[in-house]
Amino acid sequence: MRTATVNRKTAETDIALTLNLDGSGKSDIDTGVGFLDHMLTLFASHGRFDLTVKCNGDTFVDDHHSVEDIGISLGKAFFEALGDKRGIHRYGDTVLPMDETLVLSAVDFSGRDFLGFDLQIPTEKVGAFDTELVEEFWLGFVRQANCALHLRTLCGKNSHHIIEGAFKSVGRSLRQAVAIDAEFKDEIPSTKGVL
Repeated sequence: MRTATVNRKTAETDIALTLNLDGSGKSDIDTGVGFLDHMLTLFASHGRFDLTVKCNGDTFVDDHHSVEDIGISLGKAFFEALGDKRGIHRYGDTVLPMDETLVLSAVDFSGRDFLGFDLQIPTEKVGAFDTELVEEFWLGFVRQANCALHLRTLCGKNSHHIIEGAFKSVGRSLRQAVAIDAEFKDEIPSTKGVL
């Protein structure tokens, strides 16, 4: 079973996270940041990952530490659950419409971390959530997951729709990338023989 449990405790956050790559989209999310709870619930549902996240963070300061550290923890969980990446498709991409918004995501579990972030989020906040934290979340994720992730707004003016479209799109792209390719289930998807 491709699962991982990550416990991360710092002076700023205390996170317990579990991930099942071969789940059904069930989630139990309590990050202390309401908007992020909603985004991670959508991410798990669209990725068909079972995900639990509990975070006690210093949100009395702001949401930055919690959001970034949850991204780090989620990336680490993907890295651990994938093991040597034997049999995975490796690549995934999704173009996702969200009403007037169109978001593209593409991922490669190459063993090298890179974030190509070109989400054009027009407002600084959605409710109480600082929209600049979306990039911090995915940057923390790719650094620990050792993957390349590209996120781009193709069109859209509604900040909520853009961010929601991004989390849904990445969930679907990751689902494609980590799925087992039955024809090559015993192979590492690289001519190097390692990822």
